[in-house]
Amino acid sequence: MNARSVIVVGGGLGGLLASLRIAASGHRVQLFSLFEVMRSHSVCAQGGINAVLNTKGEGDSVEQHIFDTIKGGSYLANQPPIKSLCEDAPGLIGTFERMGVAFSRTPEGTLDQRLFGGVKNRRTCFAGASTGQQLLYSLDQQVRRLETEKQIEKFEWWEFLAIVKDPNGRCRGIVAMNLRSLEVRAFRADAVVLATGGFGQIYSPKTTCSTNSTGAAASRVFQQGARFANAEFFQFHPTAMIGDDKTRLMSEAARGEGGRIWVPRQAHDRREPLAIPEAERFYFLEEWYPSFGNTVPRDLASRAIWKVTREMGLGVAGRDQVYLDLTHLDSHQVETRLGAILSIYRKFSGVDPLSTPMTIFPAAHYSMGGLWVDFEKDANTGGLRANSLRNHATSIPGLYACGECDYAYHGANRLGANSLLSAAFSGRVAGEAVSAYVSGLEQSVESDSHAAFDAEIRYQNQINHHFIHADGEENPYDLHRRLGSMMMDSVGVVRDNSKLNETVATLVELEQAFARLKLGEANPWANQTLAYARQVFDMVKLAQVVAASALARDECRGAHHKPSFEDPAPEHSQAGHKDFEAFRQRWKDNNQKWLKTTIADYHPDGPRIGYEPVDTSLIAPEEPRDYR
Repeated sequence: MNARSVIVVGGGLGGLLASLRIAASGHRVQLFSLFEVMRSHSVCAQGGINAVLNTKGEGDSVEQHIFDTIKGGSYLANQPPIKSLCEDAPGLIGTFERMGVAFSRTPEGTLDQRLFGGVKNRRTCFAGASTGQQLLYSLDQQVRRLETEKQIEKFEWWEFLAIVKDPNGRCRGIVAMNLRSLEVRAFRADAVVLATGGFGQIYSPKTTCSTNSTGAAASRVFQQGARFANAEFFQFHPTAMIGDDKTRLMSEAARGEGGRIWVPRQAHDRREPLAIPEAERFYFLEEWYPSFGNTVPRDLASRAIWKVTREMGLGVAGRDQVYLDLTHLDSHQVETRLGAILSIYRKFSGVDPLSTPMTIFPAAHYSMGGLWVDFEKDANTGGLRANSLRNHATSIPGLYACGECDYAYHGANRLGANSLLSAAFSGRVAGEAVSAYVSGLEQSVESDSHAAFDAEIRYQNQINHHFIHADGEENPYDLHRRLGSMMMDSVGVVRDNSKLNETVATLVELEQAFARLKLGEANPWANQTLAYARQVFDMVKLAQVVAASALARDECRGAHHKPSFEDPAPEHSQAGHKDFEAFRQRWKDNNQKWLKTTIADYHPDGPRIGYEPVDTSLIAPEEPRDYR
């Protein structure tokens, strides 16, 4: 077999697992990251990773995991990838254990599992409240081993700028910028994998995502012709700690461990929270959703918090905040299982969550949408066909995507602890698919002409020159602030078409403002403002896709909520009742129109929105989401 060259962009869980699988197939890997790999955003994941192990004897099953994931996503995800995702989850846990991940265990020594939202069984494996960090560090050790064996070469502190395509439209490498020297350089590759994470920064500062979650890489390949799917589905995490400097995540594990969300029943109640009697507290999730209580899925919890604060005026101290209360739980157990988030809250608020309820509010957290990727269904199993070169292939030949930057597994709403699972699983599958793709190539990229690579370098240097020497009045930091404020206000937890129409037009004006940019520094070395301004521009282009997709979809589904089109399940009515069955029929009729994947194609005048069918071959959409 001829060893081929593959570039992986992104050093999080998906990128590292893809790198390991490609290297294991005998191919060379060049791994690019904006910074040290160990700082990738996967390190921030707290609560855990889902896998059916049934260590609690609750009768959990892989079939239930599949159903929960499909239903949790409002049936919007193609089902064969979900089937393989859930079936392979226990094996992935075993893989991580063999790499040395110290998962939390019971006193008997078995793997411990905790409850997360939208499910009834404890199926989340965890390592305290720093699971992502432990998983990422275990993979980093494996990558370092392969570096010493010259199978993987790292390029840290390099920013991806563009792919390079040959005359047939195939991806044959990338152009990247050294963030220290600002050198713009082309790198050849027989295939490229993007594992560059989500785009929460378009909602900055009201996001739990780190500053590197810009979506710039995905936006850049979208502008080069890659299709984007389900952009309107962005998850708002219900339990974020809103700070003046930034927003910090308080893991869903807090609810899974027994945390209760409430507000005072009396508006503007100024008493200390523990001085408010039980009878005067409004545990709204428990009252509205008695079956799931505080562990309803994130989209429902976020909208419920929005309702009690914005519509009912019951926010704590009249502000956008509710209580997340752990004070009734065993303090030793909470400290042991949630120590990492308790430490964050104490450090940045000066309040101990073991003695005083935390104040939290929804914040932008996770993009269900992302680069469109293909899959091949196995007719015998109903899942993915193993080692198919179609799996995780984007619409550009030779370009693959995995992790949060693809759209494949979560439909309209992601269940908690399915993100680390999908990042790891998709990285492995993408690595196998790329290995199959490059093994079948007849011609190595090394024999390609220089022309396309040289042309892309010239183009990217022209952009840098324009940004550095522009002498207008617009500041990139102010443009980012305006972007985040507008997106949070118009394309947030609740949406309506009049605001969305205004936002689509305003985003065009925001893009045009870059013609009047002024960086304020022309330093040719480590010019952070240059890299930042380029990221903000591509965030604006991606925000246009999100807003246009949200405007086009006139319904309520998962994280996309337009009250004008809401049709809630009838109160005090269950399956079999006349009113509920009429509701079920209306829900089915709506599915005929809207149970479709949103597809965005690039056009210089703005994104073009279309739709394609969803594969529902495993579980027919017969049961509306009802968590009451």
